[in-house]
Amino acid sequence: MEAHLGDQLVIESTATGAARRDGEIVGLHHEDGTPPYDVRWSDTDDVTLVFPGPDAHIRHLEGHPLPDEHEAREESASPATARSGRSGPGDIGRRVADERRRQGISTVEAARRARMSPDYLAYLEENPADPGLGTLARLADALGTTVTSLLGGDADLPPGQGHALWHPGFRELSPEECRVLLSTHGVGRVAVSGADGRPVVVPVNYEVVDETIVFRTAPHTVAARAAETEVAFEVDRVDDALSQGWSVLAVGRASVVTDPDAVRRFSRHAHTTPWAGGEREMWVSIRPASLTGRRIGPADR
Repeated sequence: MEAHLGDQLVIESTATGAARRDGEIVGLHHEDGTPPYDVRWSDTDDVTLVFPGPDAHIRHLEGHPLPDEHEAREESASPATARSGRSGPGDIGRRVADERRRQGISTVEAARRARMSPDYLAYLEENPADPGLGTLARLADALGTTVTSLLGGDADLPPGQGHALWHPGFRELSPEECRVLLSTHGVGRVAVSGADGRPVVVPVNYEVVDETIVFRTAPHTVAARAAETEVAFEVDRVDDALSQGWSVLAVGRASVVTDPDAVRRFSRHAHTTPWAGGEREMWVSIRPASLTGRRIGPADR
């Protein structure tokens, strides 16, 4: 085991009912970074000398390489990563910082309420971190939210349930901004007329190739009804943690792609297969005749 100053020592106790504990390494006793360490515990802010046992591992600061493959496996399999279900670094800290700012609470005051070091809270908000459940519970209580919310466990809820910004800014996006956002690919929604003539909106996995929106479906599906008609295609992103987001709306004629070269080109550019599964090899293209978008965020942005 090797560590740097600022790394995090995490203890995953296997004892029934034992709490997980973590703290910042604030002192080294050997130049090669081997134990023991002086650790400032996040739950008490006390500094103690620690000789890590087999239930402990190191979480390295961004930019500090992992010393060996074994510890890399420990990092990827940490229980907190599995709990959050998120791979992006800093997600927890971002949610903590946003909730704190939304309530107008300073870092020092939030740390006081959560009974932790202000330096540790500042580190948590600004760096990839993996705080224990005890730390998260105190933070959630201090900020008037829940551990589930801080972990992003409410991701299955419909977007837009977060609090509105105190000073929101709403602006129209330029066609070029719309093209940039649309080109990120992912899941969009296409609006078509159903078999009974009523409007229907269905989600599809889409790509943008040569400024053309393309998606795969199967004949006789609802999405296939878009072919040879004028349709609306919408894609958006909503961040409940930051109460901001954007949407882009493309309107144009949809066509079935029959040219073999075009089919091969679209297949080559595809980032994923349709999530709906099954045989979906019918490509539909939409060349936007109009492209509009909107963004909502802090008023000063």
